[in-house]
Amino acid sequence: MKAASTLDYREIARRRLPRFLFEYYDGGSYAEVTLRRNIADLEAVALRQRVLTDVSSIDLSTELFGRRLALPVALAPIGLAGMGARRGEVQAARAAEAAGVPFCLSTVSACSIAEVTRGVTKPFWFQLYMIRDRGFMRDLLHQARAVGCDALVFTVDMPVPGSRYRDYRSGLAGAPGFAGSLRRAFQALQRPRWAWDVGVHGRPHHLGNVAPVLGKDSGLEDFFAWMRGNFDPAVGWHDLDFIRSEWDGPVIVKGILDVEDAREAAARGADGIIVSNHGGRQLDGVPSTARALPPIAAAVGDQLTVMVDGGVRSGLDVVRMLALGAKGVLLGRAWAFALAGGGQAGVAHMLRLIEAEMRVAMALTARTSIAAIDRSVLVEG
Repeated sequence: MKAASTLDYREIARRRLPRFLFEYYDGGSYAEVTLRRNIADLEAVALRQRVLTDVSSIDLSTELFGRRLALPVALAPIGLAGMGARRGEVQAARAAEAAGVPFCLSTVSACSIAEVTRGVTKPFWFQLYMIRDRGFMRDLLHQARAVGCDALVFTVDMPVPGSRYRDYRSGLAGAPGFAGSLRRAFQALQRPRWAWDVGVHGRPHHLGNVAPVLGKDSGLEDFFAWMRGNFDPAVGWHDLDFIRSEWDGPVIVKGILDVEDAREAAARGADGIIVSNHGGRQLDGVPSTARALPPIAAAVGDQLTVMVDGGVRSGLDVVRMLALGAKGVLLGRAWAFALAGGGQAGVAHMLRLIEAEMRVAMALTARTSIAAIDRSVLVEG
């Protein structure tokens, strides 16, 4: 099956991935109300079609945090993404580099900072959670800075992990020891292509950045136990001072949904924020990012760079988010599914689809540059 749209990659991934991995990428928390809202509210944003305007030359480039990008998008940090294909984060980072957009490596990636660095030639972004062990955090920050990571994405909406019931039903979480391993192995054997490419030839199967604290022979149960015990519920705004003391590049705070939190981030000196509800994977029932974005952008958009993620499945969705006030858009599940469906080539193809869809949307809304996309592109009311 060949992907004709970004949505096709979800179906390809469903057929290729073991159930526990597909459900992890695809699912949200609790009843997945926010997961559905992210998509539905964005789809409901109507674009204003305009005609008889010269759109023969359309420029999709923009600048974010001192870097010129070919598109106003970045690949969002996704935990365990590297399990979707052999050494997956390296493949995705290469595709992003070739397309001229940033790749953001998760703290809980399969591939380490050092491994991804060896696979690319240009800087990438690094994402950090607030962890109880500040020494471990400091070490990760120093590693990222030493290899030239040019922006830090500080995720603040996970003081405790959300309850993702799909992961319990699939056996990814909650099935301890041998029983859980056996269940996942059975699912993997039902996907022989993945089992051969990733299961056999994609080793080592540990989380590269946290492997030193998990131990050499740790498994997924150890990882989830570590998350529950080491994410810091005492995190506060003052912890941005700690981040600043260890990191001298741009700091982007990810997980903002409230105007007051956005104002606090600006007052604390953040360079950017990402309006995000963690893809509907943390607190279920919160607003979609398409709803949360406009008032936040209006409140702080002149003080820092406002970005957004959540529910973005096409180039049209990117244009919608830009019109709602974002300066850049992070792609999450779109690249995870493309990676699982086609590796580096799949991610590259997905980005070409996003670009092509953006060009059509901009042409038919009479916009020839990213800076020209604003609320006048939308049908209001």
